[in-house]
Amino acid sequence: MKSRNRSVYLKPILLALLIHSSFIAHAQLSASMPYRVEKPDSLTSILPLNENKEHSVVVAPTAKANIFDDEDDNKLQKTIALNLSKSQERKQLMEYLKQLELGNTVAENQKNNKALYRFANLFARLKLYPLAMKCFFKTIQRENKKARQNSEKAADTDGVEPDELAINAKDDSLVNQQAQQVKKAKSKYTSYKRIVSTFNDNKPTVAYALLFHVKQPISGKPKVFVFSNTGHTFITLIKYNADSTYVSCSFGFYPKKEKILFATPWDPTSESEFKDDTGHQWDEVVGKFISKKSFENILKLTKKYNDLEYHLSNNNCTDFCLQAATLAGLNIKNTKAKWPLGYGNNPGVTGQSIMDGTYNNADQQPDANLFKALNIDPVVK
Repeated sequence: MKSRNRSVYLKPILLALLIHSSFIAHAQLSASMPYRVEKPDSLTSILPLNENKEHSVVVAPTAKANIFDDEDDNKLQKTIALNLSKSQERKQLMEYLKQLELGNTVAENQKNNKALYRFANLFARLKLYPLAMKCFFKTIQRENKKARQNSEKAADTDGVEPDELAINAKDDSLVNQQAQQVKKAKSKYTSYKRIVSTFNDNKPTVAYALLFHVKQPISGKPKVFVFSNTGHTFITLIKYNADSTYVSCSFGFYPKKEKILFATPWDPTSESEFKDDTGHQWDEVVGKFISKKSFENILKLTKKYNDLEYHLSNNNCTDFCLQAATLAGLNIKNTKAKWPLGYGNNPGVTGQSIMDGTYNNADQQPDANLFKALNIDPVVK
């Protein structure tokens, strides 16, 4: 009877001891584990104390890195080139460009202008000239506004409004088509009629542009020739339409070589021809928006050259392009040099002149309206 009473009293005591020892073991185990702080998201924000004097934490999603944010030009150029054939990535690129609008402050304008000019350079390297000049146009809007305020006669890219050259959904498909054309393009025979027919699309026009390209015999040096390589100069004409489409044509003046010594110092005269230079390489380029009158005059010059002979010293590819540049209000100085049995304008010296900045706007537009891009790293003479 006494043993039963003892068991009645001992059970609660043993249960209490068991619970107490379990609690101590758990506390010791917790103390032995390393303390881990939960890492908040990079955009986690701490709000003021709530009614219970506790901090309220709001977690925002981390911003996804954009593939077009790369600060390395060469890497970014490769990224763009690889993604031009992908619909989703092209749309992402167009949205990215549309966000680079002019801001409301000086700091915002400078930042956006720098980014847009950079993309203009990259698109020019990829031979996407219409998109390159669209990006460039956005960087000169404020300069044109200042010019109009300072002078009643100041020109402004022939009255082009910003929204008329806006980057939009149509650029998506147009860029893809142009990129495919550049890949397949080799400098093949063309004619004045084919060049003109490119622009006869019967669409109202809002803007015209010209680019002046130079491929030197040795990139970055004023060398006139290297063996038989004398370099090449060619132009690109662009017509922007009111429906946000555009057409462009890159072409140059060539000798029609039928004999091995034609268009050489020993036999400088040859029949001529135009070639489509859509995919032609270049080292330097200068571009600008031009008037309708200048555009039409350049086409008239092309018609004239369609029937002229090629002459190494007096009527070569650089001569043709320099005359076109003059009609566009672009003045390039220091373009001539001597070579065996000859003297005249040539790509080597003309390219060096562009690199050195010895060119200017010959019309009433500000010099800021000239787009300059280099596809090479400058080399010491």
